[in-house]
Amino acid sequence: MHPIAERDATAPEDFAAIRRAGEPVVMRGLARAWPLVEAARQGRAPDWLRSHATSDPVPFMRAPPEVEGRLHYREAVEGRNFSQETAPLAAYLDALEAEAVSERPDALALQGMPASERLPRFAETHRLDILPPRIPPRLWIGNRAKVAIHHDPAENVAVVAAGRRRFTLFPPEAVGDLYMGPFHDTPAGVQVSLVHLTQPDLERYPRFAQALKVGLEAELEPGDALYIPFQWYHHVEALEPVNVLVNYWWDAAPRGLGSASDAMLHGLMSLSTLPPDQRRAWRAMFDHYVFRLDGDPAEHIPEAARGALTSPTPQSLAAMRRALIAALSKD
Repeated sequence: MHPIAERDATAPEDFAAIRRAGEPVVMRGLARAWPLVEAARQGRAPDWLRSHATSDPVPFMRAPPEVEGRLHYREAVEGRNFSQETAPLAAYLDALEAEAVSERPDALALQGMPASERLPRFAETHRLDILPPRIPPRLWIGNRAKVAIHHDPAENVAVVAAGRRRFTLFPPEAVGDLYMGPFHDTPAGVQVSLVHLTQPDLERYPRFAQALKVGLEAELEPGDALYIPFQWYHHVEALEPVNVLVNYWWDAAPRGLGSASDAMLHGLMSLSTLPPDQRRAWRAMFDHYVFRLDGDPAEHIPEAARGALTSPTPQSLAAMRRALIAALSKD
């Protein structure tokens, strides 16, 4: 395991350089001036959250002590090892503090709560100047829970606001060594690894040892932030009885072009079961035309004759969409 690189970033142009590099980066103290971070330093993070929360209920997860905080599948990838509950945020924080003094606490995790829904002025009072204001913050509040290795279909800046968290990251190319679970049945909405990072079974999952060789790790304290590039795999371990994370997701891909994940799922149907010689041919086509490993595939064609290889316009996108729908309707 290797340490995640650290850089200072206080302005959008600093962060733009980090994004261009396409690698994870820790930004120490980026949110040190946040009111919630200051409250956490004084041991008052739950009180601060209660005083600013609405009374609306929030969904959260609860797992028994024996799972040791690993929110995951049950054995044989059947069902979940946690239950789903709801309560007002203040009541959830009461439960969190009650578990903090228990010898064998339940694992509690409130995940991805849009700040605007339960803490109406949070985005206004907790600005992150490296990002545009249009990107909304989400909160993750819990105790010593462990989020399994997964990836998000977005770029991500994660800020520790209270407690400490350990992040372990793997590049997209490590996917074959991570033993990812199914797409269609997931514990919390995204595909997760079947390997427990904190207690890996290398006899059952031997290739995970290769993933560990390229893994990156960092421990963050209140005010520290981490940039996670698009689709990088990550495991998040909360290390204190009360932890609060604030994250920002966004997707820089152009809108209106369809979903790359939908294209991959269609590829699983239409390409993965082809004979080996046909898969070889289509791989070469995708590398050349889609991933452009050889450069611009249309540079030798007059611009007026490039058709689908030209820069998309609203008209060409509409035409391609109609053609795709018509083709799929015939199957």
